[in-house]
Amino acid sequence: MKLKKFNFKIINSTNDQAFQIIKNTNNKSGIVITDKQKKGRGQYGKKWASFKGNLFVSIFFQVNLVQLSLKNLTKINCLLVKKLLSNFYKDKITIKKPNDLLINNMKISGILQETLSKSGETFIIVGIGINLIKSPTIKNYLTTNLFDLTGVKITPYSAALKLKKIYETFIPMFHKFNIKSLNRNLK
Repeated sequence: MKLKKFNFKIINSTNDQAFQIIKNTNNKSGIVITDKQKKGRGQYGKKWASFKGNLFVSIFFQVNLVQLSLKNLTKINCLLVKKLLSNFYKDKITIKKPNDLLINNMKISGILQETLSKSGETFIIVGIGINLIKSPTIKNYLTTNLFDLTGVKITPYSAALKLKKIYETFIPMFHKFNIKSLNRNLK
């Protein structure tokens, strides 16, 4: 499955933009990429700090929630983002349930999943933020970024293209395999 790219310089939120694309077009899947978000969102209405040079994307596609629960989708999406991070960082990357990725007990990535129904079809929108070059300061929560960990500057666009390829490979498997099989394929 190919994800159509939607590139922006600055928008309010990649998830909000994905909602608009689904509602106003016939696109069934895509990836929204932006250089900067003005109103990035995290879980439970928290604000996502959006520093230029970090990665902000939302991937959307149709999903059958009867076959695959949101809980399992969350687990799969964390594993897919972990797969991307492992391209750049070779040591241990952990998942802090439900949707954060940590390196050395410091947050490097967060995922915001939302669903939308349109004409009897259900879409999942997976918002992904990754600290590539700068870490936000969060009270009572340690953060890190790939540049500090590796000394290598990764561009948001190159990271987005790698993530796009990972999702294009695994989205077709979401309905063919059960969660255990997907987990085996992602490790």
